[in-house]
Amino acid sequence: MSLADSGSFRDPAGAVFFHEGRVFRALSAQGYASLRPVLDSGLLTRWSERGVAVGTVLVEDGRFGGEIPNGLPFEVAGILEHDLIDHVSYPYEWPFALLKKAALLHLDLQIEALDEGFSFSDSSAFNVQFDGSKPILMDVLSLRPYQEGEYWAGYRQFCEQFLNPLLLTARTGIPHCAWYRGALHGIGTQDIASVLPMSSRFSINALLHVFLHARLIRTAHRLDDVSVRRSRRLTRPALRAMLSGMRSWVVSLKPKGIGDSFWADYETRNSYAPEETHRKRDFVGAYVREVEPRKVIDIGCNSGDYSELVLANGAQSVVGYDLDHGALAAAVSRAEAKNLAFLPLFLDVSNPSPDQGWQQAERKGFAARANADGMVALALIHHMVIGSNIPLAQAVRWLSGIAPTGVIEFVPKEDPMVQGMLRNREDIFSGYSIEAFRQTLGNHADIVRETVVGESGRTLFQYRGRH
Repeated sequence: MSLADSGSFRDPAGAVFFHEGRVFRALSAQGYASLRPVLDSGLLTRWSERGVAVGTVLVEDGRFGGEIPNGLPFEVAGILEHDLIDHVSYPYEWPFALLKKAALLHLDLQIEALDEGFSFSDSSAFNVQFDGSKPILMDVLSLRPYQEGEYWAGYRQFCEQFLNPLLLTARTGIPHCAWYRGALHGIGTQDIASVLPMSSRFSINALLHVFLHARLIRTAHRLDDVSVRRSRRLTRPALRAMLSGMRSWVVSLKPKGIGDSFWADYETRNSYAPEETHRKRDFVGAYVREVEPRKVIDIGCNSGDYSELVLANGAQSVVGYDLDHGALAAAVSRAEAKNLAFLPLFLDVSNPSPDQGWQQAERKGFAARANADGMVALALIHHMVIGSNIPLAQAVRWLSGIAPTGVIEFVPKEDPMVQGMLRNREDIFSGYSIEAFRQTLGNHADIVRETVVGESGRTLFQYRGRH
């Protein structure tokens, strides 16, 4: 049975669907006609070979052999098959460095496509996914033949979904993730213009692409009005210069204040003694070698030290989640420098991404996308229970439900980190104990082994689900 993707309905030219573990895209007659010259040019093939676009082939007539989902709003004129992406993520989960990489990929492909006589019909950040820390274009159907004199069709969308979120962090130090998640279209230009510091007005780029852009939106009821478009016709060199200028500006943007994070260098200044660290690393490495998980989710990945360890012991890929943007910046740097199959993403475990968008189905929440063979949650449980007041039983059930196997570290109240958390608040956590943890975990999974790794009583538990 084929299942249509609930997030692709906005594209009238095509619809994504899944069949027997493979991903396809049905094309309307208009979509097929626009994409055919792109396919014939070999541009997509070259991009996929370079790893900057998803692998795509046109399914020959009669070769599909499955059922096309019912209810598509068009007659199917062609079918594409795409390579399957290991993990779907969204722009509001990307750290600053990944959002910047995605923006630069989009601009680079725009410029390259323009040089070969093609352009993009939109600039949605949701058209990009990641293979490790490498961005990949997913929506190849947004490519079409360039029309002489056309304006940058996705300009406003690029500003809302790439530029403005980057500016929010670069100019104010406010991470973009929470705002972006609350407004799936991105951050409006009028909104970003109202929060940027006055000093930004001295930047010619900010003046042009933020403040004057915001004024134009206020005065023109519809930016995409036909009369507005006709007044802004551009030659191809002028459009290319505009894209190149935007690229140079994006390259120059750097996150403000992220380097001040307490957790960015926690890996080198934590409370573990060297022998405790060795015991912990040995336990996690043995778990990976024994279970041989293909994909592992690292909840509370920090700078990615244990994510790298998981990969070194045989896992094919790791998706790491953390709340701290400084730690995530270090994790992205690690993934890039060592070319790791490691994707660091933002996650507040006390407020995971929900199902949202149209009919609460357009963008799937964390639970629907957190599919993995293994999970590690190291030095996290006390932050959930004592830091966020999540009941211990609920925290254990949530963590152990992420994957069928995993490792969870229990940090007792005697640990210096927990003592620091309790220093300025009342200890209302009478049920927080290793006995309660062990019993709760045992209610949901089999405890394969446990090992005390720290003098304070920090203990690692390896579990295996019963289903």
